[in-house]
Amino acid sequence: MIIENAVFFTRGLKHVLDINAYDHVIFLMVLSVPFTFKSWKKALLLVTIFTLGHSISLSLAAFDVLRFNSTWIEFLIPVTILLTALYNMINVRKIEGKVSWLLIVATLFFGLVHGFGFSSYFEIIIGNEPSKLWPLVQFALGIEASQLIVMLFVLGIAAIFQEIVQLSKRDWILIVSAMVLGAVIPMIIESDIW
Repeated sequence: MIIENAVFFTRGLKHVLDINAYDHVIFLMVLSVPFTFKSWKKALLLVTIFTLGHSISLSLAAFDVLRFNSTWIEFLIPVTILLTALYNMINVRKIEGKVSWLLIVATLFFGLVHGFGFSSYFEIIIGNEPSKLWPLVQFALGIEASQLIVMLFVLGIAAIFQEIVQLSKRDWILIVSAMVLGAVIPMIIESDIW
C-alpha cells in the first residue's frame, strides 16, 4: 500500500514544482526571502505552518466538510502573495529573519486558502481510491518536500547575492518582494472575480 500510493507523494511534489503552478513557488519565495541559512529553522517553521494550513483545508474539502467557490479561492491566492510581499516591503527593517505571531497566523490562513485551491486538483488525481486519508498524507508530504526545495533554493540564491555580490539583506528583501509584486498584480487583475 505504501509503495502503491507513493504516487500521491510524487504528485504533491510535482504539483508545486510545476512551471504552470508558479503562484505557489512565488508565494514560497516571498515567504522565505527574509531568511538566510543561519535562520533556516525559522523559515522551515513558516513553510511547515503553511503546509499545515494547506493540509487542513485540503482535507476539509476532500471529505466534503467545507468547500468554497473556486473563483474566490483563485482570486484570494494571489492576494495572499501580494499581502506577504507588501508585509516584507513595509517591515523590511523589522523582519530580517524574525517570525512574529502575525506572520504565523497569516501564514496558516494563507495555507488554508492555498489548500482549497488544490482541492479540485486533488479530487482529480485521487480518482476512485477507497480511502482518502493515506493519499492525503502522501500528497501533503510531497507538498512539504517541494516547498523545502523552493525554500532552500531561495536561501541559496540569497547567499550568493548577499555574500558574493554584496547585496544588502534589506535590498535583497525589497528586490525579491518587488519582483513578486510585479508577477502577482497581473494575476489579480486578470482574475475571473472581476
